[in-house]
Amino acid sequence: MATDFGTLILNETPDAVVLTSLEGEVVCWTNGARAMFGYSSDEALGCRLGELIAPAAEDGAEDDVMRETLASGVANYETMRRAKDGTLVYIDSSSKLVRDDDGQPEYILWTKKDVTALKVLRDAKLVQARFGDLLESLPDAIVLANAGGRVVLVNEQAAALFGYPREAMRGMALEQLMPARFRERHVRHRRDFHQQPVVRPMGGGRELFGLRSDGVEFPVEISLSPIASEEGTMVMSAIRDTSERKRIERSLQEKNAELARANAAKDRFLNGMSHELRTPLNAIIGFTGTMLMKLPGPINDDQEKQLRTVQHSARHLLSLINDLLELTQIETGSLKLDMASLPCRPLIDEVLLLFKPQAQHKGLALEFVSVPDELVVMADRRALQQILMNLLHNALKFTDRGAVTVRLDQGVRHERPCAMISISDTGIGIADEDRATLFQAFSQLEAGKLRELEGTGLGLHLSQRLAAMLHGEILFDSTPGAGSCFTLALPLER
Repeated sequence: MATDFGTLILNETPDAVVLTSLEGEVVCWTNGARAMFGYSSDEALGCRLGELIAPAAEDGAEDDVMRETLASGVANYETMRRAKDGTLVYIDSSSKLVRDDDGQPEYILWTKKDVTALKVLRDAKLVQARFGDLLESLPDAIVLANAGGRVVLVNEQAAALFGYPREAMRGMALEQLMPARFRERHVRHRRDFHQQPVVRPMGGGRELFGLRSDGVEFPVEISLSPIASEEGTMVMSAIRDTSERKRIERSLQEKNAELARANAAKDRFLNGMSHELRTPLNAIIGFTGTMLMKLPGPINDDQEKQLRTVQHSARHLLSLINDLLELTQIETGSLKLDMASLPCRPLIDEVLLLFKPQAQHKGLALEFVSVPDELVVMADRRALQQILMNLLHNALKFTDRGAVTVRLDQGVRHERPCAMISISDTGIGIADEDRATLFQAFSQLEAGKLRELEGTGLGLHLSQRLAAMLHGEILFDSTPGAGSCFTLALPLER
């Protein structure tokens, strides 16, 4: 049996040999073409060659070559073509017009040789000469790839990161360095980037994973920089393993979730405890009040003294519980405010009336100074009253002689007209070392006799939180030994 050498050569040559009609439809597709581009003969026959292998960015390029072949009889070019899986292949291509026995054009014969490895080697020599020493000095893993998505050059850090010998990485498709689930999408992203190459900073893109030679995946951040060269635009990727950072982030998220659960449990406990304790405390305060009024019968001086101690302690504990309950409501966002227009002066008069007996008992002057005009703020009446009561209570508590002055004035804070309600005293003042913790919850001044004064350490903290909810703030100034001045600034009603 005679050997058909023509068929043998076509089937065994490693180059892609393709025969098309004059319109570009495939009529013969060899084994070399299948190996190079991934399409079987059945898939290729009848399709237009340009639609099979031309990259999207070069749509119509094969038709241009076909027209040149029809006009000149032959064409030669080196370019990039696309395989079935999206991989880009550098080819050295030639085409020849085939005529029939009458000399009329009948087919176009295409021969395409894969020169990807040669292209990569050429690119590698070029960038090695220009960037080799620089890449080695960079702390990140650096991978330089050409427009075909082939690795041209890597530094030692990249080889160590991916677990390959440096020479083995040259010529790899970039997609080999990432898990399979990312590869198809990455081909599209890479193509789009080459069409509009811009610098992309580290961490500025989508989440990616690298794939080591042993099959282990690891999270990465990548920055991209286009590099112009004589062989076309290349892309330099700086790659950073973020495994440790991701581990720390997961640990922090778990800790935060744990803290959130603990805080929620604390809030539930405080809320429930506060309601449960207020009922018996109110009963204690009520019964001691009844006994002090001597409604059940006469009591002696010692009994009266003991009952007043019980009543005072119960009221102090109830105040602490009320503060805790309010703080819990603020923390959980369940405290509801009823915002309304409030004239400042009548509210201040009410608060001053409540504290006059305490000031008289200590022999202090309680003074009020106000601007002639009425100032109106948008606020919650109860919250505003509580802030003023807390500030006035502190001023009287820390002042043994002199005066406490309440001043209502108009000022400007952060370019907003505000009502400025200042409460100044001639008390002991605040030491410089105590200023930083003044508004912290459960903090109290530590020096000398201050620890002898009762307090929950919540008054200023709650006042500051309530002021913020009213879109205001609390300012303070103090001179140790000479007194303090706390100012509540609230935006005026517009």
